Amino acid sequence: LNHINITMITPAPALSILFLAVAASSFSLDTSSGVGGDQRKAAACDRRSFLSTSTAAAGAGAIALFQPTSPALAKANLPETGKKAPDFELPNSRGDGTTTSLADLTRGGRWTVLYFYPGAFTKGCTLEARNFQRDIDQYRKLKAQIVGVSVDSPEKNAQFCSSEELDYFMLSDDGGAISKAYGSALRVPGIGTFSNRQTYLIDPSGNLRYVFTDVESRIVMHSEEVLEKLKELA
Repeated sequence: LNHINITMITPAPALSILFLAVAASSFSLDTSSGVGGDQRKAAACDRRSFLSTSTAAAGAGAIALFQPTSPALAKANLPETGKKAPDFELPNSRGDGTTTSLADLTRGGRWTVLYFYPGAFTKGCTLEARNFQRDIDQYRKLKAQIVGVSVDSPEKNAQFCSSEELDYFMLSDDGGAISKAYGSALRVPGIGTFSNRQTYLIDPSGNLRYVFTDVESRIVMHSEEVLEKLKELA
């Protein structure tokens, strides 16, 4: 077994996942700084492998440790609430090659539930997406929309939305720049960058109003908690 350190591009404001050991044969450990087309494809493959096999690897001798960070550290690395949310424009999963920006989301006068997740088709991310879909009508009554963000490609996110019959779309943060801006980026050396599981409530004016950082341990009830907070804020 080789040891792979998982570091935060910005320190994790949520429960950060530290995989202390994984099977050496499962991952590419090339940490070269240049990323060409072939290297980018290989990194994406390694991210998928990491997400899909991490649980199995734990059973084979790897240890998954969830280490909470202090509330003070979490607050220090998040965008400030009450101010404009970090701007973005990212490819969406609608299948027409278009992008979606923060301005697009706020143009209709709706609240936005912007949730970051590590990877499509993984167990936790599938459960989280299904629960948001289950409650979609309640969000609509509150004039709120659900939008997911991950480092997955637009094609993979489109497949995920289609497979789960989701009535909302996902955004592709290739490279993790927007995840970093939102304080929600996990980097695994030699593997790539993931979006940490966190949820952000953005009001119709584009202001960040609330951040859910401890989502990983509360996936089952997360959508219900988001709805309650929206009712409080809206």
